[in-house]
Amino acid sequence: MSITATIMNTATGQPIQTMKFGRMPKPWISFNLETGELVTAERIDVGKPAPGKFVVPVSIWVTPKK
Repeated sequence: MSITATIMNTATGQPIQTMKFGRMPKPWISFNLETGELVTAERIDVGKPAPGKFVVPVSIWVTPKK
């Protein structure tokens, strides 16, 4: 089961992109954005699923250099 996470910008609070991970990412994960920039997760938020749904919203907060 893969995890779909929304990558959020900590400076603006806006979503950057969505990514799929094979398993739940660790808080210290480093990965490349679509732009090729290497970023490290600062915070991972796991929300509650909507009523009647199984999918849990996951947000990974990063600070891109641009």
